[in-house]
Amino acid sequence: MPRVASKMKLFKGFEEEYKKRHDELWPELHALLKENGISNYSIFLDHDTNYLFAQMDIEDPKALENLPDHPVMKRWWAYMKDIMETNEDNSPVSFPLKEVFFLA
Repeated sequence: MPRVASKMKLFKGFEEEYKKRHDELWPELHALLKENGISNYSIFLDHDTNYLFAQMDIEDPKALENLPDHPVMKRWWAYMKDIMETNEDNSPVSFPLKEVFFLA
C-alpha cells in the first residue's frame, strides 16, 4: 500500500488546540477519509519549528485528488485555518515529502 507524507506549519501557541481538534475529529471526516482508502494516518509535531509531519497509507493515491472538493473537507479546512498556515481556499499549506528510507 502506498504511503504519502507531507509537512505543514502550525502557528506558535496553538499546539494544544491542534491536538484537541484532532482528538475530537468529526465522525463525518473520519468516515470520508476511510471511504477514500486512507489508513494509518499519523501527524507529528516538531516543537522546535512548529512543523507538522503527516504520514498516511492510501489504497489509491488518486483518491486524494477528490478530497479538496468534498464539503466536509472544506468545512474542516475552514475550521483549522485560524491555527495553521493555509492557502486562499483554506487548505493547509502543505509540502509533499519524498521517502528516502523505509524499514518494514
